[in-house]
Amino acid sequence: MRRVSWLVLVAVLWGCGGNPPPPPRGVIEGDVGGWRFRRYQEVLDVEVWVAGNRGVAYAATYARDDAEKINRLTDEDIATAMVTRYERPEGILRETVKFVRRLAQEKGYQVEEKKLGGVRVVVITRDDEAWAMWAAPKHVVKIGGYGREDVPSSLVESYGDRYPSQLSGDVLEGPLPPGEDPKVTPDPDDQPEEYDPDRPRPDWDEYDPDKAKLPDSKEDDDEE
Repeated sequence: MRRVSWLVLVAVLWGCGGNPPPPPRGVIEGDVGGWRFRRYQEVLDVEVWVAGNRGVAYAATYARDDAEKINRLTDEDIATAMVTRYERPEGILRETVKFVRRLAQEKGYQVEEKKLGGVRVVVITRDDEAWAMWAAPKHVVKIGGYGREDVPSSLVESYGDRYPSQLSGDVLEGPLPPGEDPKVTPDPDDQPEEYDPDRPRPDWDEYDPDKAKLPDSKEDDDEE
């Protein structure tokens, strides 16, 4: 019954010229352009962590229609869409920007801001993978795959209709979106021990072997 109601809502929105709503289980469980839907799964790991804002990730796998018809699939003929859905919209855009900036600083990754399929995204590539990523209201979307050299623009366009990008044109260089960084509570186990005169501990950070003076041994005292 819920599925029927959702399909009716989609039909009404399309008829009125509006964008389709986000799918109930995050990802599009159907064929998209020249890509055939093949698998759905709920993912345990949330890539963009937002403090105090629980997220659940979903993934869909698609196969290129032309390659599947001749039964000859390569890595370039497989694509994955991952959607993380959060409880609230707060903090998602800020943490997504911080996440892609960290990737841009890592060796081996190429990070570029661009429009793909009419959607403003950040394209992340490495020797063996290519992804498009963006933040949307209450969601983070990531599309691409391993063994790919590019990202399917038709998939990005379809997901962008359901998840409008909130990225601006200065993701890598501009100021961070509004928000607060999570407060880190010190680990009690990492606190320095109190000084004990009966059991002094050396300060290895300040230790200089050239200036260290060792006490005379007992044998030297006896020889004198």
